[in-house]
Amino acid sequence: MRNESGALARLDGIVFSELRTELAAHNFREIIGVQREPIMENVAQRAGVIVSEFGIELLDVRVKRADLPQEVQDSVYARMMAERERIAKLYRAEGEEQARIIRAQADKEEVIILADAYKVSKTLRGEGDAKATRIYAEAFEKDPEFYSFLRTLEAYEKFLVRGTTLVLGSDSLLFRYLEGPEIRYLESPEAEK
Repeated sequence: MRNESGALARLDGIVFSELRTELAAHNFREIIGVQREPIMENVAQRAGVIVSEFGIELLDVRVKRADLPQEVQDSVYARMMAERERIAKLYRAEGEEQARIIRAQADKEEVIILADAYKVSKTLRGEGDAKATRIYAEAFEKDPEFYSFLRTLEAYEKFLVRGTTLVLGSDSLLFRYLEGPEIRYLESPEAEK
């Protein structure tokens, strides 16, 4: 070694050689994990013995950066992407399961609400029909002829729509209230009271 740059080149060669030897004995997790410190101490000790023959004292060895070969780096990135994809699929599956549970609960609640509403509507409709029947019965009791007239008008309303032409015989039950200007109800003795 004739000059400083030559000494540095020789030192680099020795340290890198010992570093490669030591790193080959460990896996990647050990190298970047908690065992990194003892690994670097072993490299410094072995390289220190060699360079002491040249009158150089090696105090410490540190790794500033660890690069993987391109093919290994591509493999590592592919594994990382696969792992992230697996985790994403897991999250999606969990989300879909939660969505299915929520939809099932909402469907169940919908069925219950609709059943309750149907029950209430049937109850109210039944009460209304009962009240209407009672009112019709009371009307029939008070004046059977008026009740008959009212029911006939309701029948007209149901089947006669705007623009309907109806041809009836003079003996038709529907026609009897439309026979002339005098309606039978008005001719009854109770109507004059």
